[in-house]
Amino acid sequence: MKQKLLVVGNGMAGMRTVEELLTLAPDAYDIEVLGGEPYGNYNRMLLSSILTGEETLDTIMINDRDWYDAHGVTLHVGVNVTRIDRDNQCVLSEDGRSFAYDTLMLATGSKAVMLPIPGADLPGVIGFRDMNDVDVMLQTAQHHKHAVVIGGGLLGLEAAYGLMQLGMEVTVVHLPNVLMERQLDSIAAGMLQKNLEARGLKFQMSAQSEYVLGTDRAQALRLTDGREIKSDLVVMSVGINPNSSLAEDANLHTERGIVVNDHLQTSDPDIYAVGECVEHRNVTYGLVAPLFEQARVCAMHMAKAGSAIFEEAVTSTKLKVTGIDLFSAGDFIGDELSEELVYSDTAQGIYKKLVIKNDVIKGIVLYGDVKDATWYFDLMCDKTDISAFRMGLLFGEKPTPSFDPMADYYPSHDAFSNPGFGGGFAPDPSMVCRCVNLRKDDIVNAISQQGLTSVDEVRLHTKAGLMCGACTGAVKEIVETTLRE
Repeated sequence: MKQKLLVVGNGMAGMRTVEELLTLAPDAYDIEVLGGEPYGNYNRMLLSSILTGEETLDTIMINDRDWYDAHGVTLHVGVNVTRIDRDNQCVLSEDGRSFAYDTLMLATGSKAVMLPIPGADLPGVIGFRDMNDVDVMLQTAQHHKHAVVIGGGLLGLEAAYGLMQLGMEVTVVHLPNVLMERQLDSIAAGMLQKNLEARGLKFQMSAQSEYVLGTDRAQALRLTDGREIKSDLVVMSVGINPNSSLAEDANLHTERGIVVNDHLQTSDPDIYAVGECVEHRNVTYGLVAPLFEQARVCAMHMAKAGSAIFEEAVTSTKLKVTGIDLFSAGDFIGDELSEELVYSDTAQGIYKKLVIKNDVIKGIVLYGDVKDATWYFDLMCDKTDISAFRMGLLFGEKPTPSFDPMADYYPSHDAFSNPGFGGGFAPDPSMVCRCVNLRKDDIVNAISQQGLTSVDEVRLHTKAGLMCGACTGAVKEIVETTLRE
């Protein structure tokens, strides 16, 4: 008889685990999913693209309602889970329903940090985490003109740019003196700010919010230095916290998030957890690639399909603002034992920095030219010795010449196995999308076998480039090259 798997949370990490499990052991579990929103599983990484009109809810949908039916997965939407009853192996919902389980998976995600300042509870003050927040932004832009985004990190800038595209006058208020300080050094951050200012965004740097003014709704944001910024909409994008309250109330081990072992099991072996709600080896993750790796490992363990473990993940960042090419990964600051390779052309708006330690790339910052981002990232993840070809590294010069039209993205195995170029390292040169573990051949085969004719069709069918977006350029090049052949 099938075991009953109950999934609390219908987001990207939880549903990726379900997809993996259906592939590995399609008959092992009777799967039931409880989701708080009235939708299928959509890509939250692309919410800002809905604001700019580049995407719609339909185009960012990963698993629509029909998918659940087709795969025998029972989906309950609009369910607010209030308690886990571990003794009776069930969870209880706000409307009084009870859902039984043999195995429980918590995929409850995270919640936006809301600054504890006066006025933060006024209508018009929101976070930026889900479709409901996007709907508020879209509706507010129809009737109001002024918006403030508190936080100049990745999501804050994407929200600010999206609101500006909707016709609002937008000011970004940021406490540090550089944008995206967790991903960019001061030079790249300065180039980014200059670009965004030229587009119409306003910035208040080294500025601290004191309170939101308003009676029936937000009207202005007051800073601690006394300045007031008119704002009909205040978007707080100052961080996220793992949504671990259910686990904590059920006396599972929690710290900042739900503590899991290398197989994604909680302190109760019948309960797993994946995604932004998880804390693994004292680290929490908020980017797609490590969360999907959690999903793979978790599914393998539940399917009894191997002994894979989840280890510390290397993450990368790409800003989703049209016309701005930016990529960051790893330790871009370095220490006293590291060195930097830097190329800067301010006239062309290009800046590249590679942090090197013991002949291995430790950090990457690219602005204005990101065509070699995939290659650099692979070199860093594979801890490749770059000493034999470091002279041309910043210029994308691969160890050996290649006549493959895809060489800018995928140098051949032969190039890397040549003893004259680094001693025979062999990163996987065909890896395109680390978020969903897609290789070049997977995309080429999908194009030929499914008759795909555009980048959008490839994205929707394979999911390459649909998650974090870092591989979008590589996917586009593969599609164009394959269709020409």
